[in-house]
Amino acid sequence: MPITLPSSLPAFGILSDEGVMVMSRSRAARQDIRPLRIGLLNLMPKKIQTETQFARLIGATPLQIDLSLIRMTEHETKNTAAEHMAEFYRPFQEVKHERFDGLIITGAPIEHLPYDQVTYWDELTEVFEWTRTHVHQTFGVCWGGMAMLWHFYRIQKHMLPAKAFGCYRHRNLAPASPYLRGFSDDVLIPVSRWTELRQPEVDAVPALKTLIGSDEVGPCLIEDPAHRALMIFNHFEYDSTTLKEEYDRDVAAGKPINVPRNYYPDDDPAKTPLNRWRSHAHLLYGNWINEIYQTTPYDLAQIGQ
Repeated sequence: MPITLPSSLPAFGILSDEGVMVMSRSRAARQDIRPLRIGLLNLMPKKIQTETQFARLIGATPLQIDLSLIRMTEHETKNTAAEHMAEFYRPFQEVKHERFDGLIITGAPIEHLPYDQVTYWDELTEVFEWTRTHVHQTFGVCWGGMAMLWHFYRIQKHMLPAKAFGCYRHRNLAPASPYLRGFSDDVLIPVSRWTELRQPEVDAVPALKTLIGSDEVGPCLIEDPAHRALMIFNHFEYDSTTLKEEYDRDVAAGKPINVPRNYYPDDDPAKTPLNRWRSHAHLLYGNWINEIYQTTPYDLAQIGQ
């Protein structure tokens, strides 16, 4: 089954050209099934790139997905056209009366700020509490996942002396987890962040379980059953060239940046990077969608009850 997107959304054409099954909302309405309602709270500055990356992953399953794009109510983005935001995004305050089978909360390039100094922090904590009653399963990504763990458990993020940047090997710590069905024993995952969580501080919270971790860059994927949530701090959703774009941007701006580790062949930025995480990216998000499908109530009104 396809993912349902507005036919005028840039991701519709991009994913169609890639062979991903996409369907217009008018066509989906004629099918006699209930699609899964998945919300994407997009906190990234490059909205179109991010929405396409996540739509690609959650649209690759046999299930019909109805994707809703959500933004913070008062925060104005500077990197995406106002026309795009007005046509495709709804502010959280307009959707908070609705229920969703799943919600993805993206990262944001504000790692250096204490949480309470983020301009939309109060509304974001409202979102976190709202997920307990209106969302069946939540997936926090990078800073979004760290922010969830701070809100619910007061687990600190720690600044790194240098940016963790590149593709790092991670260990599958929970092979029996339904979210890791089909995973190899070790996994290569793109990493791009200035902060980290520390495994001993995660282990001190019995409610949490680390599913994927790395000796070099710490915990990666954490399950929080009490809040029906996953938190991932690295970037399975990245395109093949995303790390290159970040590297080229910083080089052009004269910022100190290391060549991303284990990314370019022979660590040579003149060579074309190879995508070595795509299959596990589809596995993880496909497993997440499948778990939602297996457990969510058919009646949306029963979600969170």
